[in-house]
Amino acid sequence: MPLLTVEQAAERMCTKPRFIRRLIAERRIPYVKLGAHVRIDVRDIDAFIAAGRVTPTDVASGVFS
Repeated sequence: MPLLTVEQAAERMCTKPRFIRRLIAERRIPYVKLGAHVRIDVRDIDAFIAAGRVTPTDVASGVFS
């Protein structure tokens, strides 16, 4: 279970650490507390990204996924 720092998680998601901290504060992403340090499992980052995936629609045929 590879654990990332907030900064590493932000880099993996191509965002700023502030966004990761907000996800943690809002309990929208699981994290591990090691004393004063916060770490995020790589699998949880990947799951969060996958959960936000939007599939394209085929507008021409009128079929929506």
